[in-house]
Amino acid sequence: MSIAEPLKPVDTVRFRDAQIEMAHGAGGKASRRLVEGLFAPLFGTLGNPLTDAATIAVAGTDVVITTDAFVVRPLRFRGGSIGTLAVHGTVNDLVVAGASPCALLATFVIEAGLRSDILEREARAMAEAARRSGVRIVGGDTKVVEHGKADGMYITTTGLGAPDRRVRCGAASVRPGDQIILSGPIGDHGITVLLARGDVDLDAELQSDTRSVAPLVAALIEDAAHGLRWMRDPTRGGVATALNELARDCGLGVALFEERLPVRDAVRGACELLGLDVLHIANEGQFLAVVAPADTERALSAIRAVSGGQDAAVVGEIRETPARTVIGFSPFGGSRVVDMLVGDPLPRIC
Repeated sequence: MSIAEPLKPVDTVRFRDAQIEMAHGAGGKASRRLVEGLFAPLFGTLGNPLTDAATIAVAGTDVVITTDAFVVRPLRFRGGSIGTLAVHGTVNDLVVAGASPCALLATFVIEAGLRSDILEREARAMAEAARRSGVRIVGGDTKVVEHGKADGMYITTTGLGAPDRRVRCGAASVRPGDQIILSGPIGDHGITVLLARGDVDLDAELQSDTRSVAPLVAALIEDAAHGLRWMRDPTRGGVATALNELARDCGLGVALFEERLPVRDAVRGACELLGLDVLHIANEGQFLAVVAPADTERALSAIRAVSGGQDAAVVGEIRETPARTVIGFSPFGGSRVVDMLVGDPLPRIC
């Protein structure tokens, strides 16, 4: 089988967990067991790369569709809120799938007793985020549940996009020697939400990175579409989970040069203090891209030329071995296997 053909995972995941735990929603190994061991076999998608967005044909026209649920606690934090996440998260899933966002549907699950001004504040935040992202909110649904049943509110958004014909990227396109680009600093969102809960006595000037990555990706496509192989936004489970999924889907290895990772000192310090791996922390305004070697410098320059992309960096490369494995290399010559997230260190962050 050539690398250009779709590759099935080497192992079969079985879902045998007795009950659902918080870890099943964290984007790590438990989430993988749930999705690939329970949902995928029943829904007929087993054996295909499972991504956040799908392209379907409607009356002869291709449409990209994605959906996401947002259950963040607290509802508002420095730099963003559940409303901005609900727009940016879905817009970004469309963008890294190589689509131009066209419209969003929004569903609100509201807890009885929620103050009306809080609901209005989040609706306004969504409206402004949608306006800045160049997308319309065209419909949706509203449900109200009993007091104490929804952490104030949950929001689900479904996005529709038009595929960009210049983009032909996916795990099956990845080749040994391809370079991995990260658009900017990681860990800001997850650590900001953790600090907003007041569970940790740590004074840090941080804010969520929630934003649309569309301007950055548009510049990348404009200058380096021919060499663009794959994209993903590293949300739940962080960079580690996104790259592990890539390694499994393409059947190759990933070499990650950890000294090149853009990480703010405050995020690095918080992770060291709390015993967390920054590679597992969620992000809401960054993306990963795999680019052919000949197009790497052009791609990197394009991203850096856009406001908010100045910290973009080449952080790794695709290798033939070890297959389906992510290896992190330290600046001191050591190496480690970078696995998917195990457990749920930061619940309700996106």
